[in-house]
Amino acid sequence: MKLLVGLGNPGAGYSRHRHNVGYMALEAIAGRHRIGPWKKRFQGYAADGEIAGIRCLLLKPDTYMNDSGRAVGEAARFLKIALEDILVFHDELDLAPGKLKAKLGGGNAGHNGLRSITAHLGNEYWRVRIGIGHPGVKELVHHWVLGDFAKSDESWLRPLLDAIADAVPHLVSGDDGRFLSEVARLLAPPKEKKLREPATPATEKPAAIPEARSGALAERLKNWLNRDKS
Repeated sequence: MKLLVGLGNPGAGYSRHRHNVGYMALEAIAGRHRIGPWKKRFQGYAADGEIAGIRCLLLKPDTYMNDSGRAVGEAARFLKIALEDILVFHDELDLAPGKLKAKLGGGNAGHNGLRSITAHLGNEYWRVRIGIGHPGVKELVHHWVLGDFAKSDESWLRPLLDAIADAVPHLVSGDDGRFLSEVARLLAPPKEKKLREPATPATEKPAAIPEARSGALAERLKNWLNRDKS
């Protein structure tokens, strides 16, 4: 069994925050694979179903970001899910908007949700890092992550969430490389088909007229032009 976790903060006021992109990814996955309904469980909202023939529990912690580990830890212990079978979707400041990375283990990069999960369970779980970009200076980070996605972000955000939902069967099956390449393929702009120019027909040279015949034709033409003068 796999445990898919989307990180975010509960409540309508947070729903469009950049910090909640993990929630958004999980909701896209649930919708694409017809998993639901969401039920209050494990200090969060959970839904279970199958992806790629593998039973999965989707969990959105309701504990606020800083205490995400309480909900994830409770679900993992109750269902006896191994650490390497936990996949956590979260926002990543150090990735450009729309970029994606997946890795087993690694650092928490100052992310309070990851830090809490690591404190409760250990470090060797999967992280799916969804780039939200960096505001440029440290002083603006708090406002940035707790601010809504801009309308202009929809041009990359919705296609990315859809691509994650489409490609997640590869990740659940243990092939993170295929997952990332499939997301990249789905997001790639369509290739323009080059129109083949019609072949230019070869210009045929008029057949050469034998010299003797051409002389006779010229004489006949001359006689015809002078017929009315005689």
